[in-house]
Amino acid sequence: MLRRNFLPAMAAAAASDKITIALMGVRGRGRALTSAFCAQPDVNVAYVCDVDSSVVDGAYKIIEASGRARPPLVSDIRRCLEDKSVDAIVMATPLHWHAPGTILACAAGKDVYVEKPVSHNVREGRLMIEAARRHGRIVQTGSQLPSLPVTREFHDYVQSGRLGRVLMAKVWNAQLRRNIGRKADEPVPQSVDYETWTGPLPMLPFNRNRFHSTVNWHWHYGAGDIANDGVHELDIARRALGVTMPVRVSGAGRKLYFDDDQQTPDTMDISYDFGQQWISYEQRLWNPYGLEGCDNGVAVYGDKGVAQFGKFRGRDWSFRVFEGEAGREVYTAQHDGTSIDAPHARNFLDCVRSRKRPAVEIEEGHWASSLAHLGNIVARTGRSIRFDPSAEKIVGDEEANKMLRRAYRQHWSTPKSTSN
Repeated sequence: MLRRNFLPAMAAAAASDKITIALMGVRGRGRALTSAFCAQPDVNVAYVCDVDSSVVDGAYKIIEASGRARPPLVSDIRRCLEDKSVDAIVMATPLHWHAPGTILACAAGKDVYVEKPVSHNVREGRLMIEAARRHGRIVQTGSQLPSLPVTREFHDYVQSGRLGRVLMAKVWNAQLRRNIGRKADEPVPQSVDYETWTGPLPMLPFNRNRFHSTVNWHWHYGAGDIANDGVHELDIARRALGVTMPVRVSGAGRKLYFDDDQQTPDTMDISYDFGQQWISYEQRLWNPYGLEGCDNGVAVYGDKGVAQFGKFRGRDWSFRVFEGEAGREVYTAQHDGTSIDAPHARNFLDCVRSRKRPAVEIEEGHWASSLAHLGNIVARTGRSIRFDPSAEKIVGDEEANKMLRRAYRQHWSTPKSTSN
C-alpha cells in the first residue's frame, strides 16, 4: 500500500502497488466515478461511504463486477480518514459536503478527487486550497473535460492566434429540466443518517425536494444549475481565454418558468468582465432545442474566426472553427466516444503517485466555481458587483460581500478558519 502520511515528499510508489481509495457518495455521479475508478487496475476500494443505505447497491454491483471484494459500508467519513491504509477519498457527495469533506481529508493526509463545483461559496473554495497547500495534498476537481485530448486541442487552437485577437467567449446552458413540484416536510427515512448528511449546516426538516437529485436547487445546500452544469463550460471558456477571476459581474437571473419548490434561477444572463476580455453566460432550463446545435456549449470569438466547443447534434464532445464573413467551417475535431470519466480518474491516480499537478487542480476548480457563485450573487441581489480578485472580496456592497461565505452550526465537520 502507498504510505504518504509520514513521508509525503517521497510519495512515488512502484507501479505494482495499489492506490487505496474510499468512495464517498455513490449515488448519481458517485456511481459513475465508481465505474471510472474500478476500471483502473491499480485501485483498491477500501470503503463505500454513504449516508443512505438504500442507494448503495448499484455501486456494490460495479465493484464486485470488477473482481474486487465487497468493501464495508460506513456513513461517517471519519472511519475512512482514521484508516492509514486509505490513500485518497473520491467524493461525489451533495455540494454542501465538498468543502468540509475535502478539508478533513487533507488534514488526515489523504489526497482528494472532489466533484464540481468544488464549493458552496467562494470562501469555502479558498479554505480548500489552503488545506491542500498546508498538508501537501493532491486535490483534483471532478471537471472531466480538460482531461480529453479534444478539449486540450480546443484550448491550444484558441491560444494559437489563428482566431485573431480573442476578446470574448459565450457560454450557454440551454436544456430542458423538469418541474420538481411541491413536497411537504416528512420524517427522515430509516435508511438515511440525516445528522451526518446535514453535516455543518444549520439543520432543516427532511424534505425529498431538498435531497438527492433536487438538492442543488435550494440555496441552503446547492448553487443552482450554473454551478451544476454551467461550471463545466465556464471553466473551458476561462481556460481558453487564459483568465482566472473577473473584476466586475453584471446581469440578471431568476425563476421565470417553473412553479415549484426550486429556489435557484431557471433563467440567467450573466456577464463577466476580466478587464481586457469578457465571458457571457446564458441559461435557459425550460427549452428542448439547445443553442448552436447543443445543450451546453462554448463559443470563443476572435476578430478572424470563432471556435465552438460542445456536444453538437450527431457528435460526441467536439469543437469546430468558422472563419470569414460567410462563416465557413474550416476545422473540426471530435472525442473518440470513450468514457470521459476514466481519463480524469487516471490523471488523478497518476498524480497521487508522481505528486505532479493534476489536470484540474483545486485552485482551477475554485476559479471556475467562483464564476458560478458570483453569477448567483448578481442574480440574488439584482445588481452588478465589483470584485477584487486578489482579496476575493466584493467592493462597496457589504450585503453582497456577505454572500461570499455562509454560516455553520457547531459540528465535527465544520470547516476551520471560517472567521478569517
